Amino acid sequence: MNDRTCIVTRKTAEPDELIRFVVAPDGVVVPDLKRKLPGRGCWVTADRLHVDKAAGKNLFARVFKKDVILPPDLGAMVDSLLAKSALGALGLARKAGAVALGATKVESTVRSGRALLVLHAEEAAEDGLRKITQARRATAYAGGPETYAYKLFSEADLSLALGATNVIHAAVLADDAGRAVQKRMVALDRYRGGSSEDRAMFAAIADEDDAAEDME
Repeated sequence: MNDRTCIVTRKTAEPDELIRFVVAPDGVVVPDLKRKLPGRGCWVTADRLHVDKAAGKNLFARVFKKDVILPPDLGAMVDSLLAKSALGALGLARKAGAVALGATKVESTVRSGRALLVLHAEEAAEDGLRKITQARRATAYAGGPETYAYKLFSEADLSLALGATNVIHAAVLADDAGRAVQKRMVALDRYRGGSSEDRAMFAAIADEDDAAEDME
């Protein structure tokens, strides 16, 4: 088992693009999200599709060269652990004063360039989403940061993590606590399929900027 080689694709990647798995003493395959558990490990591309494939094809037993026990739904288990980690980091950022709540504050924080990322509850209305998206686009057009937005949790989940009520929109500020949140939100977002719409939006802005420079 080569380090950082996905057992499904057989391709190498950076640690943040993979999830490490080990076999516990009782023979159960467990995810090692912090990459600190002892023993031999194997790596799987860090998204639900590849984790499900590894489990469905019994690749863990083949790689570890012994019978192993798989949790009933390993893919869902990993998702739950990633979500718990992300919400925990978000709660710490709130205590550190690195989170702005409410559509108006989120929009102003984005336009000021202080927002590292934006979070929307699953129940967020289109009007609120549109205004904040416009702010993110306008900030990037003006040469400010590309502020990605994530819709990964319910209003109840965000409210509980942040110790508030009716949290629909939140902005995480660009400081150490905010960057810890960003790392975990990016990991969860990648695991669930990725924010393709934001990537396309910022790529289009970059293309327009390049075209404008070419015409100067």
